[in-house]
Amino acid sequence: MDILKNIEVPTGNILIVKGELGKLECLSLGDYGKDVNLNQHKKVIHTDILPLSEKWVCTISTQYGCSSGCIFCDVPKCGPGINATLNDLLNQVMMVKSMHDDIKTCGRFNIHYARMGEPTWNTAVLDSAILLKYELSGFLVHPVVSTMMPRKNENLARFIWAWCHIKNEYYNGEAGLQLSINSTNDKERIAMFSGNALDLVSISKIMRTMPKPVGRKYTLNFAIAGYEIDAEYLARLFDPRDFICKLTPMHKTASALKNGIETNGDYTESYPYEEYESTLKDVGFDVLTFIASKEEDDSRITCGNAILADRE
Repeated sequence: MDILKNIEVPTGNILIVKGELGKLECLSLGDYGKDVNLNQHKKVIHTDILPLSEKWVCTISTQYGCSSGCIFCDVPKCGPGINATLNDLLNQVMMVKSMHDDIKTCGRFNIHYARMGEPTWNTAVLDSAILLKYELSGFLVHPVVSTMMPRKNENLARFIWAWCHIKNEYYNGEAGLQLSINSTNDKERIAMFSGNALDLVSISKIMRTMPKPVGRKYTLNFAIAGYEIDAEYLARLFDPRDFICKLTPMHKTASALKNGIETNGDYTESYPYEEYESTLKDVGFDVLTFIASKEEDDSRITCGNAILADRE
């Protein structure tokens, strides 16, 4: 796999690489650490990242483009979702690792299946997670699948079931499953996902057939942008003993800004998230509030962005 373009950003690098079927994006990123980004009651400003030997974030594409049509995401501009191959998935990770060959061990190497594409369409994701645990000797690998739970995917429940077993058994709980929820109002969800995501009741029915999470709970993600979050309704559908809620800013992608979808106020401070955090905690959810710096958003390292869409 060749690097076609290497874009340096404040916390790392965005790579455009040559896959077996065309161009893909993957990211090599450092992390400020939880003391900076998580649940802070102060403004998050750019600072030094942790040593990559402590925490390293690798975000890879699971598809060339995406067919989900989420109106806050730039990736659909790259074309329809065509699955990346198993070699594509493995090589993106190894390409990121090769950028810092001097690092032989890592206390936490996060692999996010979250750059371009909807991962549950691509069963090679499952195989790659199993192989990468052994490919990355000396690295504590923590893979995370982020999905909007596509409505037309007949294989969805089988994929989620297989991923839950990989999470619980192969990784002893040290892996993640993140469901992109954003709103508890299905009309809002139909609009934001262009009708391509399952309704919440259907998602709940699928998740009730899954094994109890080992280690980390399953994550319900909410990108805060004025959407409805009915905490009591959410708790009836998703047991707080098995699910944690994650609050993030709505990242400032070109599509989100064009469609008027953004976090109210200063998204680099805690106050836009505090009311939601409080009501979710009141019904029993653990809540993780991730607050981004302006540099993280401006450098387009977060999900929903795609350099291929308008910057190549």
